[in-house]
Amino acid sequence: MMNGDEMESEYIKRHHSHELLGNQCSSTLVKHINAPLHLVWSLVRRFDQPQKYKPFISRCVVQGKKLEIGTVREVDVRSGLPATKSTERLEFLDDDQHILSVRILGGDHRLKNYSSIISLHPAETIEGRAGTLVIESFVVDVPEGNTEEETCFFVEALIQCNLKSLADVSERLGSESIETV
Repeated sequence: MMNGDEMESEYIKRHHSHELLGNQCSSTLVKHINAPLHLVWSLVRRFDQPQKYKPFISRCVVQGKKLEIGTVREVDVRSGLPATKSTERLEFLDDDQHILSVRILGGDHRLKNYSSIISLHPAETIEGRAGTLVIESFVVDVPEGNTEEETCFFVEALIQCNLKSLADVSERLGSESIETV
């Protein structure tokens, strides 16, 4: 039987491998959320509504009516970041394995050839509540004039904010559902 760290490493090996080209950086971030997997997944899988938990997105418009692999969205980025718009494509969505992958196609930002994978896994129960392990990884080009460390630091900071917000929203929704039972 594997312990939590071994399971985490296995999930990362299985779902978060990126092929790095020259002048790219990659990283993997992990967040434990005190809310059930189905609730956290209900937020993450909504490619058409990332603003429900991503604080830097103010608006999202999906092209077409179906939410499927290949669907493209245009997101408006809140002020305070060095961008206003991003065009993104849903690369992979698996409701059984709880995996979603997104690729940035364009926008007025410096995240070129950006691709991310987010996977959710059942985690230990905390204070009587089911937990979720969230793993998000990315690969992106290092822009001219920046170092690999600067680029990874910037993207990691954005993802950490998104994961903290995902935890806050999920845990609040989880608390509300417990109170209504």
